Amino acid sequence: MNKSVYISLGSNMGSKRENLAQAVELISNIPGVKLKNRSSLYETEPWGKTDQDKFLNQVIEIETSLPPRELLKELQDIEINMGRQRKEKWGPRIIDLDILLYGNEVLDDPQLAIPHPRMRERLFVLVPLAEIGADLRFPDNGATVREVLSSVLAREGNRGIERV
Repeated sequence: MNKSVYISLGSNMGSKRENLAQAVELISNIPGVKLKNRSSLYETEPWGKTDQDKFLNQVIEIETSLPPRELLKELQDIEINMGRQRKEKWGPRIIDLDILLYGNEVLDDPQLAIPHPRMRERLFVLVPLAEIGADLRFPDNGATVREVLSSVLAREGNRGIERV
């Protein structure tokens, strides 16, 4: 049975726009995956480690028959094939791919947590996700993306996120 899955994409090295476009194409070419929707691109400040270039971020919706861990493996292979090196936490990256939501599933294991554990505090995820899925509900608490985004914006402001 196919599931609706939301994936966050980010890049702050090289040709960021081309990196995101290439990643979307590679994801859509995974057997058992169909691209359903994509957000606009957003330029955002780095999160965690701030002394690096700004990021371009996007969220896509796919439909897939792949189980979550198999999809994760495919996404990690794309990151590696595009030149991603995991040298430092929150460091610069040519591409970063994260599974945000996978249908209504809740997973919590060392390899994969769904919903993504920090997505509710990250505007670079919430803003593009709200563009294509504002009424989505988090499977673990029932809150909508719109509600969570409003709460973060009220608390922190927009922190320089800009549609490009």
